[in-house]
Amino acid sequence: MIIGIPKEIKQQENRVSLLPSAAYQLTKRGHTVLVQKNAGVGTGYPDADYTAAGAEIVDNAPDLFRRADMIVKVKEPLPAEYELLRKGQILFTYLHLAASRSLTEALMKSGVTGVAYETIQVGGRLPLLEPMSEIAGRMSVVMGAYFLAKHNGGNGVLLGGVPGVLPGRVVVLGGGTSGVNAARMATGLGADVTILEVDLERMRFLDITMHSAHTLYSSEAHLQELMPSVDLLIGAVLVPGAKAPKLITREMLRAMRPGSVVVDIAIDQGGCVETSRPTTHLDPVFVEEGVIHYCVANMPAAYARTATQALTNITYRYVELLADLGLKEACERQPALIGGINTMDGRLTHPAVAEAHGMKYEPPFQAADDAASPS
Repeated sequence: MIIGIPKEIKQQENRVSLLPSAAYQLTKRGHTVLVQKNAGVGTGYPDADYTAAGAEIVDNAPDLFRRADMIVKVKEPLPAEYELLRKGQILFTYLHLAASRSLTEALMKSGVTGVAYETIQVGGRLPLLEPMSEIAGRMSVVMGAYFLAKHNGGNGVLLGGVPGVLPGRVVVLGGGTSGVNAARMATGLGADVTILEVDLERMRFLDITMHSAHTLYSSEAHLQELMPSVDLLIGAVLVPGAKAPKLITREMLRAMRPGSVVVDIAIDQGGCVETSRPTTHLDPVFVEEGVIHYCVANMPAAYARTATQALTNITYRYVELLADLGLKEACERQPALIGGINTMDGRLTHPAVAEAHGMKYEPPFQAADDAASPS
């Protein structure tokens, strides 16, 4: 198979989808790896590293997309890349289609098979999303603490406090991977941390493993009680493949003290705060109702080298499987891959995405199966 690794074009996106070591393994297995010129430079991997690994450097994206059977990316395609996709090609990346109808329609129009990292589930887990969730969770506290500083527009609260002064209060919405990592960072700084969750078994787990954090059942009433005293609110809610629920309304936000900070990790799925809108690393925050909002949609890109290494650690085995066996046989070998197929041959093939846009859902291989069945 010919595997293409394009240079990411999203603003301040320095990650690359595969490491040179992964390219080396793929070429050893007889595959051709195409890498767009300077695709890995932002992560500290120059073209020479990929050439040494047996990959071919391609000057531009159109040539790479035209030649590749499978495109492996980090972030969803942008409009400039829509016309480069084609039927019969596999696109393997983070898609977050529930947050973008225009992207969903573009993928359907192209006929590309869009396989999303974030909707592949194994035993109730999202293994290809977890590394980035871990980074985003830890980073959310770093960014929140930074913007709480008075000179950054914050309320001037040091999360860890000092002897004789109470620590800052952090509320984390969601006890999943990003929420747990946010809570661990915040407790490590000495903050007063409360995790809101609806899964009682998850709360028991958090109660046993995180002695420095409190757990509270997530409800609107509990949120309204907490809002006036929160310094840093972290939205870490995830519904696999679907738009994030809006748990924090504008009215609830008004109860927060001026200069408090909201970090909406869920922004790439639409955000869990009513007032959230996507921002970039160069212009990461805005103020609504006196509250600072940090809503960068590709947070892990700030730590591109760590993020690329963590991502490749988990995605490579799936890339290898797809390259060795092709889509149908790879799905038979690893059924979890079926849950990653969001679009295929112009059809929408993930139920949560279809529900988010009010569109028709079809199982991924239904057309082929119908054609093969006797009339």
